[in-house]
Amino acid sequence: MALVGLRKSYGGRTVLDGVDLAVAPGEIHGFVGANGAGKTTAMRIALGVLAADAGRAYLDGAVIDEGLRRRIGYMPEERGLYPRESVAGQLTYFARLHGVPAARAREQVAGLLELLGLADRAGDAVQTLSLGNQQRVQLAAALVHDPAALVLDEPFSGLDPVAVTVMSAALRRRAAAGVPVLFSSHQLDLVERLCDRVSILAGGRIAVSGTVAGLRARGPRRLALDCPGVDAAWAVARDGVTAAEPDPTAPSRLLLTMSRAADGTADEAAEQGLLTAALARGPVREFAPVTVPLTELYQEVVRS
Repeated sequence: MALVGLRKSYGGRTVLDGVDLAVAPGEIHGFVGANGAGKTTAMRIALGVLAADAGRAYLDGAVIDEGLRRRIGYMPEERGLYPRESVAGQLTYFARLHGVPAARAREQVAGLLELLGLADRAGDAVQTLSLGNQQRVQLAAALVHDPAALVLDEPFSGLDPVAVTVMSAALRRRAAAGVPVLFSSHQLDLVERLCDRVSILAGGRIAVSGTVAGLRARGPRRLALDCPGVDAAWAVARDGVTAAEPDPTAPSRLLLTMSRAADGTADEAAEQGLLTAALARGPVREFAPVTVPLTELYQEVVRS
């Protein structure tokens, strides 16, 4: 699944300015950006809900038309369930709308409700369910026709940890079957854990795209240094150290921001020099890379 050159403006305000994004078969791809960045607009264009000013959306190398849209499972940010209808009844109805034969539709619904922990609520009206369980039903509606691709807009919004675990497992299962999964979320810790790749939308364009490890390699390099004989002023005066601050949880531990080599990798000479200098001042209890969370990488991108 791919978005190529998507452009969209509203009243002279450019929302999408040449968005290019590709999701490989079997890949879970996180689509993140600030409120109003254009994530929902891009997804709606992919589904044909909105018309692009320019650009195309593709599935399996073909331009997404009405026929291909029927093969995509879509979960909108605004939920679209019938509150008074039963869970199983409306899921079967949605499957039939996608052309699934009646017997197969009932089989699909039963399997999904079991997978999502809702088998005992099959006959209940949706309005009697908790918001988290309604979210699970909405995901089932996106999956019920065994789609060739998934596009999910904020699928984890408002979910409790158990529901997040259940829905994450369902998405991993579909990805393992070769289905490309694109989802937007503001929960960057979840994106970091679940996604194979991440794209950050800023200024109407994809600012960066890659694996979380790849994004970390482009962001700041951090080290933890625990040596009672050094302080932040001493550390920041060393070659390769661009910033230093005490760790509030450990009195002698410093969190250092390091420069990188010209090729973007760790500046090993500077870091070894720093370690040698620290050892001359006292015992070094810790000298190790610090994992930079996706939240921080995201903030670096949107600020630049």
